Formats: sequence, C-alpha cells, structure tokens
Amino acid sequence: MHSMSEDILINITPQETRIAIITQGTVQELYVERTLTRGLAGDIYLGKIVRVLPGMQSAFIDIGLERAAFLHIADIWDAHSHDGSMTPPAPIEKTLFDGQTVMVRVIKDPIGTKGARLSTQISIAGRMLVYLPQDAHIGVSQRIRDDEERELLRSRVQQLAPSEERGGYIIRTMAEGADDSDLESDIDFLNKSWNSIRDAARTRPGPSLLYQDLNLPQRVLRDLVHEGTASIQVDSHEAFLKLREFAATYTPGVLDRLVHYNGDRPLFDLHGVEEEIQRALARRVDLKSGGYLIIDQTEAMTTIDVNTGGFVGGRNFDDTIFKTNLEAAHAIARQLRLRNLGGIIILDFIDMDNAEHRDAVMKELKKTLAHDRTKVSVSDFSALGLVEMTRKRTRESLAHILCEPCPSCSGKGQIKTARTVCYEIMRELAREARQFNPREFRILASQMVVDLFLEEESQHLAALGDAIGKTVALQVESGYAQEQYDIILM
Repeated sequence: MHSMSEDILINITPQETRIAIITQGTVQELYVERTLTRGLAGDIYLGKIVRVLPGMQSAFIDIGLERAAFLHIADIWDAHSHDGSMTPPAPIEKTLFDGQTVMVRVIKDPIGTKGARLSTQISIAGRMLVYLPQDAHIGVSQRIRDDEERELLRSRVQQLAPSEERGGYIIRTMAEGADDSDLESDIDFLNKSWNSIRDAARTRPGPSLLYQDLNLPQRVLRDLVHEGTASIQVDSHEAFLKLREFAATYTPGVLDRLVHYNGDRPLFDLHGVEEEIQRALARRVDLKSGGYLIIDQTEAMTTIDVNTGGFVGGRNFDDTIFKTNLEAAHAIARQLRLRNLGGIIILDFIDMDNAEHRDAVMKELKKTLAHDRTKVSVSDFSALGLVEMTRKRTRESLAHILCEPCPSCSGKGQIKTARTVCYEIMRELAREARQFNPREFRILASQMVVDLFLEEESQHLAALGDAIGKTVALQVESGYAQEQYDIILM
C-alpha cells in the first residue's frame, strides 16, 4: 500500500503540536493537538485517600492535582460484580481507609470547582484494542455489526494474547480489517505499558502519575510510521529526547529514523506546510489543469464540486473534461485527508458522456482513496452523475479545530445586502409609526446602510418620512455588522 517514501514533520510549541505527513514533496495529512484541550481522562495515577465519606459512599483522593479527586462506590472495580454473581458491593468504608494508596484512572476531567472523577477499573487504550488488566474476557465494540467478523476478531485476539498475562481486551472499531501484525503490535504495546505502570506503582510514593494517554507525537510513532517512512523530524530538542526514550521502549524499529531538526528556517516553512494549511481552509482548490474544486462543509454532509475553469478547449472538449476530472480525483482524495473530512461526501464531477471516461475516473478515484488510513466506501455514479461516498469520522475536521463560524453570517456563508437591510428598516419604521408617536425616529445602522440611505435610497426615505409626518435621523454605529440595526424613538 505504501510504495512511496514519506517524511513526517513534527512541529512543537508549548501551546500546540502540529504534524504534517509529506509524500513526494506534497503535504498529505495534517494533525493538530492543542495543549489546552488535552484533558486528563485516561491518565492513571497512584492516589492517596484523603477522606472516606460513608454517608456519600465515596472518597476524596489526592492524585497530585490542586483539587482532590472524587471516587464513588459505583466506580470501584469489584471482581465479583463481573463474574455474574449478584453480591451487592461492600460499603465503601469497609474497602477503603484514610491514607491508603490506590491505583486509579481519571474518567472525567476536573471542571470549575469540581475535582476529577476517578475509577479503580484500570484500562489502557491502544489503537485497535483497550486492555483491561483486572478483567478476564474479550469484548467487541458494538459498532462492529457483522457477527462473523466479531467472532473472528475475538478468537484472533485470544490466540495472540500472551497466555501468562491475565487480563481482558475490548476490541475497538479500528480493528475491523486489521491484520495479525497490527493486532500483535497493539497487544505488545499494551503489555509493555501495563508492566511499566505496575513497576512504577510498586516503587513510587503516592500521589504520582503512573501513565498518561499518549500525546500526538507518540501516537504518530505507534500508529503512523511504516516501512515507507524515511524520516521523522522533530523541531524541539526536548521533545526529541522524550520521543527517543518512548521509542526505545515501545517502537524500537523507528529509532534510527527519528531526527532532531535544528535548521534556521522553521520546519513547516521549509516544506511549505504553512501555505498548505491556509489552502486546506479555503473553499476553492485550484487544479494544475486550470480547473478547480469548490468544497462546502455543512452539518449534514460535505459537497465537492469540480469545475473546468476558464479554458474551453474548442475541438477536444471531452478530453479536457476527462483530464480535469482525473486530476480532480487525486486532489479530492488528498483534500479529504488534509481537511480530515468525515461522514457523507457528495462529489459532483463535470458531466462525461463517454462511459469509458466515467469508468476511468471512478477507477482513479478508488485507487487514490486506497491510500487513506481511514475507512472509505464509494458508490458508483448515480443517475444524476454524482458520486456518493462516506469516510469514517475519526477526529475533528481541520476547519473545526482551527476556525469558528463567522459572527456576521452565523455560518450561513452570506449576509443580507445593505439594500435588503435598508428596505427592512423602512418597513419597520412604517410599522412603528402606526403604534407610537415620538418626536423623531433615529436609525442606528452600519456605515454601508447609512451611506445607501444618504445616496441611492434617499428619496424613498424622504418619501417615507413625509408619509409618517416625522423626521428620520441617521446615525452610524461603527460596531454594527451590516445586518444589525436599531430604531430609536426620541
């Protein structure tokens, strides 16, 4: 699948980590993780019980944060409750005591004045599997619907899991279609993680952090590096040292390709990634042939429209359209990855009368989508000449991480013209003049609207003033958006 060699660039600042995957000089994928949004959920601590509260059947536990964390009896893992026996759990004051150290996992981040919520059921998330060291059975994600596939996965994990380790697994949706080596490296990673957690719990004083969910660069080493990866360049020396340490334990195969980049030019500038990010947020994508794509992301779906652009190649029009569509197929596959678009996607290629051309474009599209790490399914041209496809949603799209809806249009993508607003104001004036009897009406509106009232619409406004027998004053409010206005009764 990965014939071309690729480079992974990791750009790290205290506030965010950005990752670009580059194949043959072009950016193929982008990942962004902000420090602010990385919570504690999933982290495992050795905690010290500060207070047991029998009345609330819960306990406060110090895990080294500024506020004590909270453990409720319902979140205490109890072997009996998992083997089908109906024994009620022992009251909390019988199982826990002040000063005791316990291993806990954060299930909810601290918010405002509330401390973090904890559970004593330990689980470590891998890419395909979640490991439950205290449990014994193997569960499968509900979202894997096919019964045969479920059973097959269950038996494969059973065989691959080391027999001397007790513990259960939950098989995640990502495992659909995974091969044994993928599952094996996950099991290996999870076992190494659990061993290091156990060792740390024995040797460290409480409270202390035993395990943190992997950060983005670590997940890249675990999930995205393959034999075609030529180099992984990190632009922060400190992060490079930490990654090297991580790789030495968990992914030794990547060590020789991990490089610290310390050139003068910023890593992302050097490879043109910054411009690429700007382009991946634009609505229009230009193709080399002169055509272009228009990409619109809505709540329900994403639509991608292919256009020929300026040239109309007189004689060989069919050929031009065919070439543009072929180029568009490549650009579309890349844009889906770059922008990380998920859900339903509708492609509107330029209409082709030639059936061979249609098949060729379809084949090309499927071929370029085969490089996608995310599960993609594509249907053939519909009666209307559209291609429907779905791409699994794995994380937020780039636009959702980096952008917010425009405050002027609330995400509609357009605003009323100044003239439309003028006419709305005049209707509102006529309405209010029937109800109220002020000395004068004052219109507060944006510069554009007031200008229009003073120029092209001045006669209409004057006529309205005469009709209602009141003076109408205009006032520019610089803070107003074009659609905003107020009518004040003086």
